[in-house]
Amino acid sequence: MLSGEFMITDINNLVRLEKSQVRAASEVLSRAFHDDPLFSSSIPDPLQRKKKLHFLLETIVHYSVSYGEVYATSPNFEGIAVWLPSDRVDMTLWRGIKSGGVSVIINLGVRSTFRQLSVSDLMCSIHKRHIASPHWYLYLLGVEPVLQGKGYASKLVKAMLDRTDREGLACYLDNTNEKNLPMYQSYGFRVIEEYEIPRTGVKIWAMLKEV
Repeated sequence: MLSGEFMITDINNLVRLEKSQVRAASEVLSRAFHDDPLFSSSIPDPLQRKKKLHFLLETIVHYSVSYGEVYATSPNFEGIAVWLPSDRVDMTLWRGIKSGGVSVIINLGVRSTFRQLSVSDLMCSIHKRHIASPHWYLYLLGVEPVLQGKGYASKLVKAMLDRTDREGLACYLDNTNEKNLPMYQSYGFRVIEEYEIPRTGVKIWAMLKEV
């Protein structure tokens, strides 16, 4: 496949992204997650968040393109879903650097970066406590704010869940926004733990869709 081409997958004709689409995908996710409670807590100033959030999300998307699967609803990037297999959920230092981690430290600052790492470590520890068998992790799901509520999130999630059901694999996610609970529950996810990020007041809902 030539660099810059899109790969049309066999899961409801979603577009599987390559490294050349990482920046475009991260820009969509940055707009989608701008008001997310977790990111609002870690980068309180809205203007700074708008400037800095995409560096963090670009690293996540880059990593996930390399070690997992990232999908868009179409070449127009209405929505993005970022998935990782369970054996790639932990981002090692070297893989993080390869995926652009240095730019995160430069643009977010050391303190903010290590705060993000601390939160990630907590979420990973709870994740591991609840499911040890092979599964898929829905790392990020975001839709352009002006297009939310039009079915793009459902298209992204249901396509992958149809596949994981066929493969006999569970799915796990960390929900950071209470208003999204009904949506994920409608897909078959259930809350298995509700916890709070220390010193933030931000709640996380660990959710699992079993086989």
